[in-house]
Amino acid sequence: MTDALQQETTDVLARLIRHNTVNPPGDERLAQEELAAHLQGAGLEVQLLGRTESRPNLIARLKAPPGAPVGPTLVLLSHVDTVLAHASEWKHDPWSGHVDEDGFLWGRGALDMKSQTAAEVVAAASLAREGWRPARGELVVIAVVDEEVGGAEGAIWLTDNHPEKARCDYLLNEGGGSVIPFEGGRAYGVSLAEKGVFRFKLVTEGIAGHASIPKMGVNSLLKMAPFLQRMADGQPSFDITDPPRALFAELGIPLDGDPVGALAALAERDPIMGMLVEPMLHVTLAPTQITASEKINVIPSRTEVKVDCRTPPGIGKDQALARIHEVLGGEGYGIEFTEMVVGNSSSAETPLMDALRSFVAVEDPEARVLPTMLPAFTDSRTFRDAFPEVVAYGFFPMKHMSLYEASPLIHSADERIDVRDLGVATRCYRHVAQTLLA
Repeated sequence: MTDALQQETTDVLARLIRHNTVNPPGDERLAQEELAAHLQGAGLEVQLLGRTESRPNLIARLKAPPGAPVGPTLVLLSHVDTVLAHASEWKHDPWSGHVDEDGFLWGRGALDMKSQTAAEVVAAASLAREGWRPARGELVVIAVVDEEVGGAEGAIWLTDNHPEKARCDYLLNEGGGSVIPFEGGRAYGVSLAEKGVFRFKLVTEGIAGHASIPKMGVNSLLKMAPFLQRMADGQPSFDITDPPRALFAELGIPLDGDPVGALAALAERDPIMGMLVEPMLHVTLAPTQITASEKINVIPSRTEVKVDCRTPPGIGKDQALARIHEVLGGEGYGIEFTEMVVGNSSSAETPLMDALRSFVAVEDPEARVLPTMLPAFTDSRTFRDAFPEVVAYGFFPMKHMSLYEASPLIHSADERIDVRDLGVATRCYRHVAQTLLA
């Protein structure tokens, strides 16, 4: 059964990758229709719903028999759109689904995240073909479009327009699961939360003038320099939230009261882990783009720096602004927010976490499970906003490729996955469904 599941998931993923769903434009319909046929053939109820004909979202259900006790709804969520790929930069065609002699499947989406789509689809289809049905509740597979540019056609549209189709109690999505080498052992991270996004323009004003006489004007670009340095050198105060508390508790390191000491203790045990965890504890400010004069011989009267600001879950505009002023000081600049999304999270101690721990205990008995937080965001954020009671985690278990091997390949050239991990993930989603819906 294990080899058969791995092979089926490999085949489904290879076919998915051969559908070019780079977003924009996305154009995911053919891929979704292929997934729908696979699930319908196994006995699931399938719908394709979208704002436009070319970009439907897939919803497939496997319900408990009539008269069964009321139970939870488990959603296995993924997205089928991808970022761009330039074939000239790749060793193998990014839309080939090629499996090499070392057992790696190549292509755009092999990690982000058609692999998880394939594993979730095969998990549900294989259970259904075997005659398994939830003893209570229902299993739902949702594959959305448009995640890579924000989800307006996908998760946001679906939860806004068809909440009854998307509502759930438990949800598994992307954002965690790659094995993390830690203290000579192995840890699987379960993403409980995602940071918020409060991107802004930092603006300094000056007076235009001819660059041949620099002191004739007031150079707004030079006025920006100290604020760039403050972002390089400074750090806002800590804002400790529940997800990192759960992580540090699992590691046996006291966090509240002395975050600096806790980080130092973690970094001493594992410097890379310390580096990854540090942004979970506070607002981060990363200047990424700058605009000043449009001509080389004109002193700029206005300089703008775009800053990617990420905030711990639950922090809103006022608190984000306070942390920004804490780093930059209170004068000499203006702030114009361009994007404001509050981060959110789920509890660490739930039946879903228990199910994941029990899977890891069987699949990789020497490993541990660690609650983590994603510094970026996924569609889990949308589902938590739409259904505040949902427990949403990011978890795609990868036993054979570590986080440090897989992460650099995401959105990069030569994206690929060890096909053995496709079997691991499919077994995981089968286990979770059979555990939670028993």
